[in-house]
Amino acid sequence: AKQASYDAKQKKRQDKKDAIAAAEKYAAEYKAADEAPIANRREAKAQGGFFVPAQPKVALIIRIRGTIGVSPKAKKIMQLFRLRQIHNASFVKLNESTVRMLRLIEPYVTY
Repeated sequence: AKQASYDAKQKKRQDKKDAIAAAEKYAAEYKAADEAPIANRREAKAQGGFFVPAQPKVALIIRIRGTIGVSPKAKKIMQLFRLRQIHNASFVKLNESTVRMLRLIEPYVTY
């Protein structure tokens, strides 16, 4: 019984060490991801160029206003995005056409 208790305690200590190591690895990974655009911007500036950061590929659109006073074009766009009711949400892949559509329905949605 003593040996089993000791083994359980040792396993718990090792699991804790593993969890801390994994957390530190993730923290370092996120820190590197945060610092990468800054380093790229500095490097581009030193070379006399520009750095354009990556744009998001997907957006969550949430309808925040009702149907009263909405133009037919905006209604159709919201229908295409499946935002038929207030507080409906939809994921949309961002490309040139969807960004233009979003600009037209901006007063009625948030993203």
